[in-house]
Amino acid sequence: MKYKCIVVEDNILERDLLVIYLKKIESIHIHAVLTDGLEAVNMLKDNTIDIVFSDIDMPQLSGLELLKSTKHPPVFIFISSFPEHAAESFNLDVIDYIVKPVKLDRLIKATNKAIEYIVAKKKIHTEKESKPVLPSVVTNFIRTIDAQEYFFIKEKNIHIKLNMGDILYIESMGDFSKIITTQQKTHFVLISLKNLEKQLTGKLFLRVHKQFMINLLHIQNIGPTDIKLSSGDMIPVSVAYKQILQDTVINKKSLTRFSE
Repeated sequence: MKYKCIVVEDNILERDLLVIYLKKIESIHIHAVLTDGLEAVNMLKDNTIDIVFSDIDMPQLSGLELLKSTKHPPVFIFISSFPEHAAESFNLDVIDYIVKPVKLDRLIKATNKAIEYIVAKKKIHTEKESKPVLPSVVTNFIRTIDAQEYFFIKEKNIHIKLNMGDILYIESMGDFSKIITTQQKTHFVLISLKNLEKQLTGKLFLRVHKQFMINLLHIQNIGPTDIKLSSGDMIPVSVAYKQILQDTVINKKSLTRFSE
């Protein structure tokens, strides 16, 4: 499958080099090559584009302004000579930021990251809602236990509040993660599971696999190699995290024949 992209770059030499490199990536189809942000605004209004490769410093409309002015933006990869724009770019949820001069291997890495993100989002949208939704009595009980615990995530420039008790598990998707809730809703965050683990450890969540972090409140049973959640989801437990699970959860919460 090929993913439709546009190139937005005002410097002719850098634009031509970027096009040459992109033509070497088999999964990419270059839909249009544009010279400024204003052209891109019109292009994005009338066409479905998967990825935008854009410079930032351009006349009339910068790459940052282009992204901000697009109501439902595709995946953006910024390519700029100025690394100081990176922080603002990532605050706008760009998938990657490449500092010029662009190199082919770096461009391939950014493109693969963008495609991985697109594929993950499409998979969620096309999945049939076959998983059972937890009974309201269960979700209400869990929400009551931890009613004061919540955090915000950013989606399309909107900050969404998620109650920790409503989260079943979090799955790593490489440089980003997906959060699954008790209502089988899925949220994508451009934060790695490693960074989420640092922020959520000790707050109901435990890493049980290199790809998964679970909500302890939703454990139904624990087997030798996996955990069944209250939703019916089966989450694998890796050898590396099994002892932590044993010490943190099982040993502390198991009834024993003889009490000390």
